[in-house]
Amino acid sequence: MGPNLFVNYGEAVAAILFCIGFTNLLLQTNLIKKIIGLNIMDSAIYLFLAEKGYIAGRAAPIVTNGVTSAEAYINPIPSGLVLTGIVVSVSVSALMLSLTIRLYVRYHTLNLDEIAAQLKKEGK
Repeated sequence: MGPNLFVNYGEAVAAILFCIGFTNLLLQTNLIKKIIGLNIMDSAIYLFLAEKGYIAGRAAPIVTNGVTSAEAYINPIPSGLVLTGIVVSVSVSALMLSLTIRLYVRYHTLNLDEIAAQLKKEGK
């Protein structure tokens, strides 16, 4: 485990970040903190994909100086997935925050336990 951890430290950091975000998502009752946990998980996935797509000594996949050999460039697929994921993540975060605002206006709290108690009291 020792030598592999130092070689794959980016993947290890991504796994730790994912665990932090997942734990935050599970244990917090505040909706904003849950959204932050989900965003931490997203960032961990992007870091993992970027680590897997990077190859030391290779350049970005933009043809320069007439070099067209595939061995001279990194794989562009993980970079494209990260960019697409960021766009989706921003959209999902905006939707979650707007729904959180609506819940706060309705129930005057962001605590899920208090919202559930108010729902039970209302009989829904």
